[in-house]
Amino acid sequence: MIPVNQPLLAKNTQKYVSQCIETGWISSAGEFIQRFEHDFSRFLNVKHAITTTSGTTALHLALLSSGIGPDDAVFIPDLTMIAVPYAVLYTGASPVPVDVDPETYNIDPRKIREFINSHCRYDPKHKALIDNHTHKTIRAILPVHLYGHPCDMDSIQAIADEYGLLVIEDAAEAHGAMVFKEGDKEKGMYAGAIGDVGCFSFYANKIITTGEGGMVVTNSDETAAKARLYKDLAHSPEKRFLHTDLAFNYRMTNLQAAVGTAQMEDIDKFISIKRSMAKTYSLLLQDIQGLTLPTEKEWARSVYWMYAILVHEDFGLSRDEVMSDLKEKNIDTRSFFVPVHRQPVFQKFQEITPHSFPESTQLSQKGLYLPSGLALTSSQIQEVCQAIKDIQKNYE
Repeated sequence: MIPVNQPLLAKNTQKYVSQCIETGWISSAGEFIQRFEHDFSRFLNVKHAITTTSGTTALHLALLSSGIGPDDAVFIPDLTMIAVPYAVLYTGASPVPVDVDPETYNIDPRKIREFINSHCRYDPKHKALIDNHTHKTIRAILPVHLYGHPCDMDSIQAIADEYGLLVIEDAAEAHGAMVFKEGDKEKGMYAGAIGDVGCFSFYANKIITTGEGGMVVTNSDETAAKARLYKDLAHSPEKRFLHTDLAFNYRMTNLQAAVGTAQMEDIDKFISIKRSMAKTYSLLLQDIQGLTLPTEKEWARSVYWMYAILVHEDFGLSRDEVMSDLKEKNIDTRSFFVPVHRQPVFQKFQEITPHSFPESTQLSQKGLYLPSGLALTSSQIQEVCQAIKDIQKNYE
């Protein structure tokens, strides 16, 4: 089986993990926690990086530390992993899904504006944007840099500035992805380091992995202080075991941070591998009728976390049939996420403002991603591409 993802561990991983074991620092204290946070913040050029147990808890921590609560609502993309709306709900706030751009698969700033114009009212006295359906105040936009391509952050930030909204980025799948100001490659900013707060996942299939784990990044001293407080049970600064707030145990272990520290030493290499794999895939698949290959906007650097394609009717088979045939050839794939508005769990909340999501609906039906792990070889990529060609030829 060619797996959809197989991680590549950096050469110093075993050395650093062994150091944790030999010294006994295996829990949530130890030098590698600080080293990993320092290395990650330096890479992104942000002031603060706070380790967590997962990308999901990073999102929850970021929202909570930004003051998002039960009276609030947050714009999210309709096409995203379920952790995104879950994290909003954990705070008591309401997720407001918005349709996505058909080329990047990311939240569409034009659709955000359409939603505001059609479903919201602005209270100038309180400087509040109110969702007319839930009567909650929309406090933030949560763009998700899906499959490694960054969102249109300039347009998103313009909306946020106009209505006084926070921008809380989910860059779980976009370690090292960049947005370039005015197309100038010398003025690039990293995904996750552009808004008020950024969140990352270090699950085993991510470019930087700690097995499980996450990170909150911000330039705000206040937000960082709250994140550190809330992730560690809110011990009082004056007296340990005296707790000032309702908080959580979201502490990463030193063992995990040791893996992350080693990974960070090779992050540029890993990004280069991802981009090289995508180039090979695109070269081999470019002439196949009925496939849409991933794009890279001129203002962006994608890291192609997963090589995501669309299967159209003129391919000759449906997306699910292609996935089934590839599985018979021992090639693993994954379908795109199920849109938020179609998730059964939200029937219990009944807080989603009713409107249409044509793009996310179509993408979820047509999209799949191919094996894209860092350990994937060139010969395996060729095998995958040949299998797709054979499937279409056999159908004909």
